[in-house]
Amino acid sequence: MIKPIIAIALAGAAAFAATHATSAPERAVAIPAPARDVVPAAAPRVAVFAGGCFWGMQAVFERVKGVTNVTAGYAGGSAATATYDQVSTESTGHAEAVRITYDPRMVSYGTLLRVYFSIATDPTSLNRQGPDAGPSYRSAIFPQNDAQRGVATAYIAQLTQAKAFPRPIVTRLETGRFFPAEAYHQRFYDRNPNHPYIVHWDKPKVAAFRAAFPQLAK
Repeated sequence: MIKPIIAIALAGAAAFAATHATSAPERAVAIPAPARDVVPAAAPRVAVFAGGCFWGMQAVFERVKGVTNVTAGYAGGSAATATYDQVSTESTGHAEAVRITYDPRMVSYGTLLRVYFSIATDPTSLNRQGPDAGPSYRSAIFPQNDAQRGVATAYIAQLTQAKAFPRPIVTRLETGRFFPAEAYHQRFYDRNPNHPYIVHWDKPKVAAFRAAFPQLAK
């Protein structure tokens, strides 16, 4: 989200929307399903994605059938801890991210990746998503095991070969511990539906998800 949060809250919704009206997300990018996927299993699994402000990422994935929990947080940095104040300095190496717990019998890792690339992030934008700029807003995938790494690597290659996007995919595969964000960031979309940032940037994402993937929407 644009920093600082308090400054956004004080800005009028109309003024904010007018300033950024030309670049608000409106629709999903039509991309093929992954040709390779993780074999389903009975145990719940975890996926970690970064791709801009975690408010919208959390809102989208919470609405995917088979997803049981989504936590906003920080991933990928070298520092021993991560807080919003620390990550906002762009000095810790962390990215705003979401940790997704899902039932692989209902939704696959590959399907989550498809939603990620189509809706949740612009994989061709380096260190920037929407109005937010800096490495903490980079597009990155944090595979939790070799199977996820293989699927993510293959899918990026598949999308690249298919020329699914007009520019090269810059999404990186990274490692790093996940740190949950502060309580006030969790489920921010649902608790603050009239917040100017939510109205202008995140509600269109959720609407685009429901329009593009009605079979996946809760």
